Amino acid sequence: MQNSEAMALSAALLAVAGGLTQRINEGVIARGFEGVRPAHGFAFARLAPDGATVTDLAVHLGVTKQAASQLVDELVRKGYAERRPHPEDARARLVVLTGRGWGCTRAAEEAAAEVVREWGDLLGEREVRSLCEQLLRIAPHGPVRPAW
Repeated sequence: MQNSEAMALSAALLAVAGGLTQRINEGVIARGFEGVRPAHGFAFARLAPDGATVTDLAVHLGVTKQAASQLVDELVRKGYAERRPHPEDARARLVVLTGRGWGCTRAAEEAAAEVVREWGDLLGEREVRSLCEQLLRIAPHGPVRPAW
């Protein structure tokens, strides 16, 4: 693959990822979850299903512990997450999603499904499944984090 082709592919993937992130966030807001932004969704991905410490979240998001702590403070203040005692480390706190946080997560899943259905309408369902399989071979485990 030529450099120009590689750049075109890179640009297309970034555009799709950015558009998908925006559409999911818009879908979440349209479903009544106000005050959220894409960074919250990336945090939710790490907090579900069993919670995480602020340190775990910082590593997942690629930010400092201070930045992750501020994000957690915001999620707690908005009712999307809560801090609980850590079951294995008395010095640590576990950040978990609240019912509102889980509702927001389900709204994001619904919004993502709408976008992917549109891709199926455009490309065909078989092509979308193939695209998914190929992308999972390239990036099987993430990380799924915002491009700060």
